Amino acid sequence: MTPPPLALRVGLAFAALGVAFAGALLVLAAQPAGWGLIALGLPLAGALALAGDTLGAAFWPTLRGRARLLAARTPPWMWGLALYVALKIPVPLWPQGFPVLGLASTAALFVSALAYAAERVGWGRAAGLAALAFGAGWGAELLGSHTGFPFGVYSYAGAPGPLVLGVPLIVPLGWFALTLAATRLAGGRPVLAGGLLALWDVGLEPLMTAQGFWSWSDPHPLWAGAPLQNFLGWWAVGGLIAWALTRLGPALFTRRPQDREGDFALAYPIETFFLPGGLVLVGRYVEAAVTLLAMGLGLGLARLVRRE
Repeated sequence: MTPPPLALRVGLAFAALGVAFAGALLVLAAQPAGWGLIALGLPLAGALALAGDTLGAAFWPTLRGRARLLAARTPPWMWGLALYVALKIPVPLWPQGFPVLGLASTAALFVSALAYAAERVGWGRAAGLAALAFGAGWGAELLGSHTGFPFGVYSYAGAPGPLVLGVPLIVPLGWFALTLAATRLAGGRPVLAGGLLALWDVGLEPLMTAQGFWSWSDPHPLWAGAPLQNFLGWWAVGGLIAWALTRLGPALFTRRPQDREGDFALAYPIETFFLPGGLVLVGRYVEAAVTLLAMGLGLGLARLVRRE
């Protein structure tokens, strides 16, 4: 069975990004040929994202036509999402810059989420929803890092700045953006959205602890130092934020004909691609495989539930 055109374009674009990622690994291994793969993979990913469903004689005319149409019709949130992806690409070439690039890419994703919400519910309500999710995520992290509830015993001591009363800014920014993406992916189902966020954290824990953003000292570790309580806490907090978003901004999760041209839910499969890649870069190969499996299962479950 032939995959849908959008799925084919996304899949081919990710494959081309994989070529660029392999090139980055070669550069890190002092192999100059890696620069060639990067130079090939990045533009190829963009071209395939636009016209990968028309491989053959129609490819170049389709690419030119869709590129012109894209420039004219691309909403602001899509440019933010593209910047979020672009800021992830230099990480293999500048590993020590991960804190800067990670914060910049997450901030771009936050702005993209805000613009996406504003397109549907207006800037005033979008800003209120962003503030609510940001505040709830920040409050849960502040409480958790000081009391051990709801995630377990961990600390942000030594985390790269900037900090908001001891919590790295990157964390609450991510709570809004990724919760919106997960809730869109879940079709507005808060329980499923919370589960998707917990599966995302399967990869986040080993990567962010390796980068020094937080450290675990829980007496009952399950995965990368984090206890089972952490993942249940993510499910609960994520589900509650998703529930608030669906109640206060229901228009965010209604289906529209133009949604076929782009959906902020795409941020979740993008993370499914980049998060295991980040774990490979820090030598966490088993964790990378488990993360890819966990988030892939989440994507499959979300698709199955939406069909039903």
